[in-house]
Amino acid sequence: MVGSYANGGAAAAAAARASGEKLDELRRLLGKADGDPLRVVGVGAGAWGSVFCALLQDAYGRHRDRVQVRVWRRAGRAVDRADAERLFEVINSREDVLRRLIRRCAYLKYVEARLGDRTLHADEILRDGFCLNMLDTPLCPLKVVTNLQEAVWDADIVVNGLPSTETREVFGEIRRYWKERITQPLIISLAKGVEASLDPVPRIITPTQMISNATGLPLENILYLGGPNIASEIYNKEYANARICGADKWRKPLANFLRQPHFIVWDNSDLITHEVMGGLKNVYAIGAGMVAALTNESATSKSVYFSLCTSEMIYITHLLAREPEKLAGPLLADTYVTLLKGRNAWYGQKLAKGELTLEMGDSIKGKGTIQGVSAVNAFYELLSQGSLCVMHPETKKPVAPVELCPILKTLYKILIKRELATDSILQAIRDESMYDPRERIEMAQRQSLFRPSLLGLPKGDAKA
Repeated sequence: MVGSYANGGAAAAAAARASGEKLDELRRLLGKADGDPLRVVGVGAGAWGSVFCALLQDAYGRHRDRVQVRVWRRAGRAVDRADAERLFEVINSREDVLRRLIRRCAYLKYVEARLGDRTLHADEILRDGFCLNMLDTPLCPLKVVTNLQEAVWDADIVVNGLPSTETREVFGEIRRYWKERITQPLIISLAKGVEASLDPVPRIITPTQMISNATGLPLENILYLGGPNIASEIYNKEYANARICGADKWRKPLANFLRQPHFIVWDNSDLITHEVMGGLKNVYAIGAGMVAALTNESATSKSVYFSLCTSEMIYITHLLAREPEKLAGPLLADTYVTLLKGRNAWYGQKLAKGELTLEMGDSIKGKGTIQGVSAVNAFYELLSQGSLCVMHPETKKPVAPVELCPILKTLYKILIKRELATDSILQAIRDESMYDPRERIEMAQRQSLFRPSLLGLPKGDAKA
């Protein structure tokens, strides 16, 4: 027993040394002086944003004099009675959490909330380690700030945990607080969503581009981190990997800083394309959820859908990348995990079962924003533009690319136009005139489809 304690102590000391060395290396690159802590601020407190900051707090929180991790979220969001009762159950099922709250003199308020004698708020429970979108997975306690200016004005690294639909507005406000700054912060964006801009030419706008436009920061200071990850599983130390994409100067140091034994972070230079792919898989995840619910989880039907939707995604990647085969692995892995357990697939299931309606919007209690809905609209708008015409394989006439993406068209008519019922997704995959998925992929490979202008790149440019 003594030996096991000694070994545990040695392992903890070694981990502390390793994290301290990684922290010092990043501090050196950022030019931080002794006594001036590295300030990391998470903006937005959804499931992934909260987990990401909690991972950093767990890894580096012991070095309080050298790093400070904080999370900004809006004040005033009340926790309803049902969630308060669920929180109480979670707390009492976890002895470590219960003891922690008792030590912090914070347990009584959860008892009172369960009885209906007190109203809890989302920022309040996050300080105790509970994310409103992920109540069943307690996190470490977090430093929470509800004043945006206080949170970001001196931040060295800002983690964008906002939905893409809120990113532009919040970072536009942040710009006001950075007017007097001498140094430029780094941004790590976790957002998976896109917008379409049709004027002067059709193009996709990603969250990193939104941030650059809103703040005036150069794109080399803004990076994207994505991967096939479920937030709660990562915090529970299920093995996972991700990619941080962006400029050479920062992506490798940040990959090293973020890497943990159970969370491997690779790096890649192709920022915009990886971001777009992160938004694309959410589109088809909603349809996967619909198919699963409508066929009573039929493995055969789900595999048919997977085959067809991945062929559409591969076709679309040929429009967006000069070397789309390099994206196949990351895109399919991210799609796979999203179809298995992501919120977009869950949303599709609930719609098909009638447990949710489109009139409820795309911000769902306990789940946050369903980013696949706005992504359906963006990709449809973009790919329906006549200026992007491709050759139809049968009629040999030019058509908009969306005409070769029947699932995307169907999802648009269900979710955006609201012209079709959810069971129309089954008709789309059972259409006898549907192409063999192999044919769509071969069609994409035969034609020169790459349109750099879709990513806002000059003609002939392959880099983001």
